[in-house]
Amino acid sequence: MELWSRADPQLREVVWFSLRCRALALLLQAVFNLLIPDHAADAFSPPRLGARSPWDELLERLLGGLARWDSEHFLFIAEHGYLLEHNCAFLPLFPLSLRLLAGLLPWPVQLQPRSRLLLSAVLLNALLAALAAAALLGLGRAVLRNRSQAFLAALLFSVSPAGVFMAAAYSESMFACLAFGAMWQLEKGQGWLSGLLFSLASGARANGLVNAGFFLYSRAKLFARQLQGGSTPLRKLPLLWKQVLGLASSAALMCAGIFLPFALFQYYAYLKFCGPGTGLAQGVPEPLLQLARDKGYRVAGMDGAEPPWCSQRFPVVYSYIQDTYWNVGFLRYFELRQIPNFLLALPVTLLGLWASWAYVSTNPWHCLTLGLERSKSEERGKASDGFCGPAAFVYVVHGTALLVFGFSCMHVQVLTRFLGSSSPILYWFSAHLLQEHEPLLWSTGTDNPKSGKPLLGKSPRSCGKGTSDNPVVRLLLNWRLITPLSKSILGFFLGYWLLGLILHCNFFPWT
Repeated sequence: MELWSRADPQLREVVWFSLRCRALALLLQAVFNLLIPDHAADAFSPPRLGARSPWDELLERLLGGLARWDSEHFLFIAEHGYLLEHNCAFLPLFPLSLRLLAGLLPWPVQLQPRSRLLLSAVLLNALLAALAAAALLGLGRAVLRNRSQAFLAALLFSVSPAGVFMAAAYSESMFACLAFGAMWQLEKGQGWLSGLLFSLASGARANGLVNAGFFLYSRAKLFARQLQGGSTPLRKLPLLWKQVLGLASSAALMCAGIFLPFALFQYYAYLKFCGPGTGLAQGVPEPLLQLARDKGYRVAGMDGAEPPWCSQRFPVVYSYIQDTYWNVGFLRYFELRQIPNFLLALPVTLLGLWASWAYVSTNPWHCLTLGLERSKSEERGKASDGFCGPAAFVYVVHGTALLVFGFSCMHVQVLTRFLGSSSPILYWFSAHLLQEHEPLLWSTGTDNPKSGKPLLGKSPRSCGKGTSDNPVVRLLLNWRLITPLSKSILGFFLGYWLLGLILHCNFFPWT
């Protein structure tokens, strides 16, 4: 594949920029974690079992900032399995991957299981984030048909406002890698590979189920374009029905495959928590049982009252936990005391709404016809490229749906990482704005187009090629020269990237 070739300078820059940003994030979180005392947060914090060696202590000092909040759940599941009921809100693909990697890697020193799992999470997420950035580059080239815009968007992903969650022991990097990769493969016509990646994504995060919409839309679009190919005489109606059934069956099969991992996990949870007491709790260390008694956690395999969700017609533990443990539901977060969290989600909300409005206002008829009708420009092969091109329609709908759902039904402060790991729109629209309104990105030379003075970060070797030069670095090095809009976009990305490392890694509330 050409994209993965060593001869692709944009790909090399995207991967290396991702790894350099990750190395800087690891360094900064270690410094912040050493300098700033941890906040006494009311969060899940299981007791550490067994004696800790000096190597465990060193690793905790260096990487402990990446094991906060939900990371504790993922590491706990990877070490002990789904022992506690509320752990079932976290799907199994990421903790299973950690456990597998921790068991395969050679360890030159003696480390506790949790330390090995934490180090495995850091290494795995660094790799997955680089692969996600590369997949976003390929997806952007296929959809936007604008290499420079796709390149800029992929670079912005490495300084995502959700960056700390891409580095910590969270499933965001894995989900972004699988989701962007699946979208890219679907754009290339690789339906079965795309379906496999989408299916794996739904085993990492529950919002992966929404990605079934991409398959449904692709089949509907294919059928609509076939109808627009010409009139259908009566003698061809049986062939048309055969095509309809073929498209419908393939879409249904793919959607079933995407839903399967989530459904199997709900069945696993039902067997584990809804059956009669199995005595499994007898093998649970006493400190963990004491934690469950103190906090009121339900332990798998223990005798007692059956959980309420077990008697539901469709016993789904995931929705029960979201409702009971975290009070997630429609408009439940709309309280005066949550105003700071709404302010925290305001930048990504405004950016997402702006992206939707910009696309709809540019393509009103295309949106009214749901992108199913081939425009005259498409028929002539002259469809517009970039963010406002026709191919981006389904991604705008997907991103907008996630934004509306997250704002109205979730803890709103997680909206930044929710969108940042699930939708390419955040990066595509930001790259679109920068390219449209930043003169420093218009120049192919090494001088400022306004003053004629040399620009920092612009290599003479890249002049006229626009490939190996890093536009994000160039804008940052010439901060005083860029427009207020560029400063706002980059300030949002880098500000949240840095604040996340400061606050999240010290147990302060963050997105």
